[in-house]
Amino acid sequence: MTTTEENKNKQSDDPLGAGAVETYGKVDDEPPSRLGQTKRFRLKYFPNVSDQNWNDWHWQFKNRVTSVTEIARFFHLSAEEYRDMEAVSAVFPLSATPYYLSLVDFDNVNDPVKCQLMPDTAELNFDTRCCSDPLEEAHSSVVPGLVHRYPDRVVMVLTDICPVLCRHCTRKREWKNGGWVHTQAEIDAMLSYIRQHQVIRDVIISGGDPLTLSTPRLESVLSALRSIPHVEIIRIGTRYPVVLPQRIDDELCNMLSKYGPIWLNTHYNHPNEITEESRQACDRLVRAGVPVNNQSVLLKGINDSVSVQKSLCHKLLMSKVRPYYLFQCDNVQGTEHFHTPIETGVGIIEGLRGYTSGLAVPNYVIDLPGGGGKITIQPDYVLDKQADEYIIRNYKGDIIRFKNPGEPKVYSNTGRTDLLNNAAKIKGETDADRAVIRS
Repeated sequence: MTTTEENKNKQSDDPLGAGAVETYGKVDDEPPSRLGQTKRFRLKYFPNVSDQNWNDWHWQFKNRVTSVTEIARFFHLSAEEYRDMEAVSAVFPLSATPYYLSLVDFDNVNDPVKCQLMPDTAELNFDTRCCSDPLEEAHSSVVPGLVHRYPDRVVMVLTDICPVLCRHCTRKREWKNGGWVHTQAEIDAMLSYIRQHQVIRDVIISGGDPLTLSTPRLESVLSALRSIPHVEIIRIGTRYPVVLPQRIDDELCNMLSKYGPIWLNTHYNHPNEITEESRQACDRLVRAGVPVNNQSVLLKGINDSVSVQKSLCHKLLMSKVRPYYLFQCDNVQGTEHFHTPIETGVGIIEGLRGYTSGLAVPNYVIDLPGGGGKITIQPDYVLDKQADEYIIRNYKGDIIRFKNPGEPKVYSNTGRTDLLNNAAKIKGETDADRAVIRS
């Protein structure tokens, strides 16, 4: 990506080109405990903020918490904790929307939402296994912002700005750049590359978070992509339905509906992130013809158990969101404390498969270092393979022999005649049986 100042639009308090404010109705269906928590949070920390402002994504974005001084309003910090957090945020900044902060249970030191947004001194413990760009996206960038690793698809990185800076972020290396949005000239260069390479049929729009862009700015990109005949699928990777669901307004959904097929991949990590606001956001997308998938990251102490994953996947399906991927946390510097053994991920899939519906079982995936690509890891159900049969273990541990059907048999003309004669014989016997029954 270019680094010259003239090629970057620096981050402001408002997303680039923010449009009109939308007003939303009250939340009526939220579980009482969660609804009460959000209301208490607002009364305590934002007592003078109207419902209209609270439910306006521009207000939420402008009022992000981005400093340790601000975060200390919500969390009791000792002098040592304050100094430590300042040291961490100097390397890896922090950002959280008031909405996402309202999901935190402040009485729980290990709250799963808190652990995803709070700077932690463990982020400064750099492991030799890890590096800033383990997937070597920079190496696969064909023009600034465009990653072409797989034959038929590319990733367009439009911005590095996110409403919430997740501590496990794969592109954590970009945070130090202070927030940028690619210029129109840079986006045009990406589009030109896509036009020139007809093998590209799938374009993933990513960031940062691309929904940080204004709806008209995003539409200009989608419209240009839809003018390219060989682009069949457009995907958008965003965490806005989770951390700032108010962004999924009617203006955005109406715009997206014009450029389908568009698939939206979001990123829930824990059941506590599924609120009435987020469910409504996903419902708007689906009604606009935009299917929603979830790409979760396996995080130690947050969602590394069968029970949490099962609850998450069940709630996702109830929110019209398909559990798609469960990612092994990438080997990114500053994320080592979130890493789990591969056996943990395999065990979770084994604890889901067969014990709940297949729709609720995501693919456990490792994105290999060095740009090796994504591979799916599954439990070993095939115990042995012989000439004519497989020895298979089912989800309960039962051992079952399955005859290998092999290649379909090819019949000669004589063989086909024999088959037809057999069919006639069987039909005659069946007709005779029916006659006996009728009599």
